[in-house]
Amino acid sequence: MATYYERLSALDASFLDLDDAASHMHVAAVLLFDAAPLRAAHGGLDMERIRAYVESRLPHIPRYRQRLGHVPFEGHPVWIDDDRFNLFYHVRHTALPKPGEERQLKRLCGRLLSQKLDFTKPLWEIWVIEGLEGDRFAMVAKAHHAMVDGIAGMQILQVLLAPAPSSTFDPAPPWQPRPAPSPAQLVVGELWRRTTGVAGVIRQGVEAARAPGETLRAVGEAAQGMLEALQGASSPASPTPINPTIGPHRRFDWARFPLAEVKGVKQRLGGTVNDVVLATVVGASRRFLTARGVPTGGIDFRALVPVSVRAETQRGQAGNRVVNYIAPLPIDEADARRRYARVMQTTGALKQSRVVQGAELLEELADWTARAWLSQVLRFAARRRVYNIVVTNVPGPQLPLYLLEAPVREAYPMVPLFENQAIGVALFSYAGGLYWGINADWDAVPDLHDFVAALQDEFDGLRALARDA
Repeated sequence: MATYYERLSALDASFLDLDDAASHMHVAAVLLFDAAPLRAAHGGLDMERIRAYVESRLPHIPRYRQRLGHVPFEGHPVWIDDDRFNLFYHVRHTALPKPGEERQLKRLCGRLLSQKLDFTKPLWEIWVIEGLEGDRFAMVAKAHHAMVDGIAGMQILQVLLAPAPSSTFDPAPPWQPRPAPSPAQLVVGELWRRTTGVAGVIRQGVEAARAPGETLRAVGEAAQGMLEALQGASSPASPTPINPTIGPHRRFDWARFPLAEVKGVKQRLGGTVNDVVLATVVGASRRFLTARGVPTGGIDFRALVPVSVRAETQRGQAGNRVVNYIAPLPIDEADARRRYARVMQTTGALKQSRVVQGAELLEELADWTARAWLSQVLRFAARRRVYNIVVTNVPGPQLPLYLLEAPVREAYPMVPLFENQAIGVALFSYAGGLYWGINADWDAVPDLHDFVAALQDEFDGLRALARDA
């Protein structure tokens, strides 16, 4: 059997570099299900059946049975098949103590999300948690950011889940890992990649010479975009209590808004669903900091907003295809209507920028040279505090999904925390709801519930504005 490996892109590899004792670079989702359809004869969940079903889906997610290897000398990571793959390590089972309240589940989720993934094994885990009140169970699905971005993670969930209930499935075929390459093969492969890369550059140069005006314009726009991206990572945002040096422990909380009401706000006030989200976040942050006695006048408050650039032809592929906008948010504005209008102005200006071309050029340069400097740019941006909060919004299916016969009732996403960033907000639209997952540093944000309440209060205020409009 032929050997196999797949090289990580510079952006994927940078998430491995950013992972440290305090910042754990995994993304996650907390899913809530009805328990009755998957109950075994003994009264608990039928874990044997759940594991067998998950195993049956793994041929459609090859990355879930691959681990990291490294090219000798330069150390660039590659994916290789795991010849010691053990499903029981990755699909785990636990239970809440009675009464199984949602508050207990949130505490447990925070503890599970605080745990680093093992870099010697495939970089994912699924925790099945039974004993939740209301005859429900939860699933916490974790995967490293080096494997997936938000869109890829959503697509993987749609492979593990199904759009209709089903009581049967085909058993998984036996796992046959492909042999890993030798160190010499990895070195030769990397040399060949760089050689073919040179040939590609020459070929592009010949093609560019045939249309020099168009080529110069495209190169100029990409270069300007790269400068815009680097400038955005050079000046720090204002310090706030949610931007300390973080530790390794997490709190996790959530909220849910009806998606129709969110769309109703944007239809009345203008803009997009993302504008409603950002206006809600900045208004809630203003309420939260004010309650802590922090004056918000004159604060330069910024959000890091990841945006997918995944083409339709890349649908279903693992890895990251995102660029990051840095959006200044009007936390100093007391009037909610003017605050919303300023958010719309900011997002409109960002859409006209060339940051997308610049970010793609940065990644291509890192792939051509060495990933380390891209990792250093991202780490420098975090240490310089060029943003105060991360807000990421992933569109999901509007029809219900099922784990065998059990319907997914709620789905809350999680975005990792970077250095000096104690709150991260992730959103997922699903089956008529907009689900908010709020990840926070345990020590810096003991009052996370107040931030979640502020999100609800701010959205209620936007709904009232929309009704008046």
